[in-house]
This record gives sequence, structure tokens and C-alpha cells, in this order.
Amino acid sequence: MTEAPLRIAIIGDGLMGRSIEAEARALGWSVAGPLGRTTMRDEPDTVIEALSNCDVALEFSTPESALENIRRCLRADCPVVVGTTGWHEDLSAVSAIVAERGGALLWAANFSVGVALLSQLVKRAGALVAELDDFDVRLLETHHAGKRDAPSGTALELARHAAEGLGRDVPITSVREGEVPGTHELILDSELETITLAHEARDRRVFTRGALVAARWLRGRTGVYTIDDVVELGDG
Repeated sequence: MTEAPLRIAIIGDGLMGRSIEAEARALGWSVAGPLGRTTMRDEPDTVIEALSNCDVALEFSTPESALENIRRCLRADCPVVVGTTGWHEDLSAVSAIVAERGGALLWAANFSVGVALLSQLVKRAGALVAELDDFDVRLLETHHAGKRDAPSGTALELARHAAEGLGRDVPITSVREGEVPGTHELILDSELETITLAHEARDRRVFTRGALVAARWLRGRTGVYTIDDVVELGDG
């Protein structure tokens, strides 16, 4: 049976919001938005109508706006895929709302499947070198000059995964230059050799397509999920 096209609402009218709109329309999906900051703040009826008539909302706004946007989606009983970072300290409170309303939320700092794989690899690498005294471990991330957060949410998540295996914090160096979509490198450095685990995004569409895959996956589900659930990655 052919799956029905999704009806989505896009929250955030930046680069990701516009990219998601273009890709979704190319798939034949129904799109409300992108809904920018002014609409979300000043046009509540428009927002309510959009959310109530959609299968899934995709939230790609700003760290300052994300938490309230997520709450509005959950209050409207609209499942939401969240790519904005900077709100995760409130994940427990948001998860409680999801449980209370029987809703659905899927969040990720990065919707690239390759980054999801890298997260598992850096955790394992950290564990492997944890007992070795001669390896220094650090993370280097490079993004385009217009990216506002440094370190990025992806870098913070990768460093957290590496630290889980390593047993100590992993320092992050952030570089902002040119039009680089995103490069992340875990560097394991000793006096005589260097090991590098790296992911390089060649086109921002890798994040867009991952978000749309996540939206399709979330439809009909309840609970709180991450991109690892979508690509079925585990610690084994």
C-alpha cells in the first residue's frame, strides 16, 4: 500500500526551514509555513490552524524560541521533530508533557545518518583509549561563518558520547569560516601517531532529508525519540 503524503508544519524560516519546504513539496507533501518568529508570536490563530491540520511539525527555529514552540506543538497534539538545540536542559519537563498528552517528540542535534553512526563510533573509540596514558582526545568542528552557536549542538553531543566511553571530558575547538555545511572530527593524538574519526557534510540537504525521514517515521507514534531510534542504532 502506498503511504499517504504527509501534512507538515515547518516552524522556522531560516536556511533549514526553507530547505525542508522545498524538499517536502518535491515529495508531494502538504506544507504549512515556514512559520517565522513574527507569525509564531503575533498570529496565534494561524499557528493553531497549521498545527491542528498537520501530521507532524518540524521545529528548526532558534534556541530562544524552541522550547515554547515545542510546548505549543504538544498542546496542539501535533507530533514534533526538533532540530533546534539549546533547550535540552528542559528535556525532562518536555518529556513529562509528551507523556501527559500521549504525544510524540523526536529530537536530534543533527539529522545526518552519518553523524548518528559517528556518535556510536566516537563512544567506542573513547572506551578503547580510556586506559591508555599517551593519547590526547579532542573534538574539532568547522561550520559556515553564519552559524551562531559555538560549539554546535552536534559537537556537544559527539563530545558527550566520546566522554561516556573515555571517562573524562573531551575539549571542543570550534571554527567558523566560509560556507562549510559542517565537519566534525574526533582526534586521538599521541606522540607517535594520530587517529581521526571524521564526518564531513558536503551539502545541507543531508540534514533536510534526514529530518523528513524522521517526520515520516514519527507519524503515528507516541513517546520521546532521537535519531538513533530512526536508524536503529544501539550500543552493540
